[in-house]
Amino acid sequence: MNSPTAHKEQQNQQSQATVRLALWTAAWLLMMAIAVFGSEFLWPNNKALAAFTTVVHFAVGIGMILANKHHLHTLDEMHQKIQLEAMGITLGVGFVLGFSYSVADIAGLLATRMHVSYFAVAMALTYIVSIVVGFRRYY
Repeated sequence: MNSPTAHKEQQNQQSQATVRLALWTAAWLLMMAIAVFGSEFLWPNNKALAAFTTVVHFAVGIGMILANKHHLHTLDEMHQKIQLEAMGITLGVGFVLGFSYSVADIAGLLATRMHVSYFAVAMALTYIVSIVVGFRRYY
């Protein structure tokens, strides 16, 4: 049986993991902005600085992935199930959209190039909708 103290401790660990994940995500977004806009506006001809910020962005992304993994381990089984289902659906949407776009591009069906940011937005929206649907289904 879970005691009230154990439940409170689990909630505390989950809250700390959520904050940690939010901080890593914010750092990753900030590094992306620095890498993209810095290379475009602040140091447009400095390949060394562009490479450095890209590597730092990648490293912070690894930290964000690890923070996400830690966050998942702090969740109870139902919340883990909701998160993992949402992640699986999001991964599937990313693969299907990405490869469908690639096939259409190779076949010459596209008049313009799409930016990777469109795929990121589609995946983010898929993840959010999947989380909402998961919570509605289990609550």
